[in-house]
Amino acid sequence: MDVVSAAFLLFLIMDPIGNVPAFLALLKDVAPTRRKRVLVRELVAALLILLAFLFLGQYLLDLFQLQQESISIAGGIVLFIIALRMIFPSRGVALTPSDGEPFLVPLAVPLIAGPSTIATLLLLVRAEPERILQWLVALLAAWGLTAAILLLASDLNRFLGERGLAALERLMGMLLVVMAVQMFLNGVATFMAAHGS
Repeated sequence: MDVVSAAFLLFLIMDPIGNVPAFLALLKDVAPTRRKRVLVRELVAALLILLAFLFLGQYLLDLFQLQQESISIAGGIVLFIIALRMIFPSRGVALTPSDGEPFLVPLAVPLIAGPSTIATLLLLVRAEPERILQWLVALLAAWGLTAAILLLASDLNRFLGERGLAALERLMGMLLVVMAVQMFLNGVATFMAAHGS
């Protein structure tokens, strides 16, 4: 996987378009003068968490003796489930803001730095640890685009409307389905090659 593909994959998993309504809902009770500041704080916190997993994730994988193929297969399954939720969103579960402004949860984690994003970073590092600087560039690119979209959330919501945002999220979900299936097949192929079947 090249840097552009990795960045695109991470961007799809972060799903900023799908998160626009959630972010607007969670920040609606925050004073308008503080909203941007709170959002920037949450975005930076999410980036720091993702960077920690990017650079320290390999040690975690070694500690638990997890193989590349198992991470690839599990990652493909998780991404497939995430993609299905993007295509067929459930309206039954809503994120409701608690009293005061959100801190780390749920904006930074899990909406930006979620389990699937972390798993993907671990997979990239496990597969090709010598390319960690390229994965860093991919992460920064995906996070930068995500940050830009979320900082413009109010404008996007006005411009595209709820239906437009839903349509874009479903399109991103379809692309993610394809990438998830490919990740799963790569994991299966690696497993078969390693076990001589």
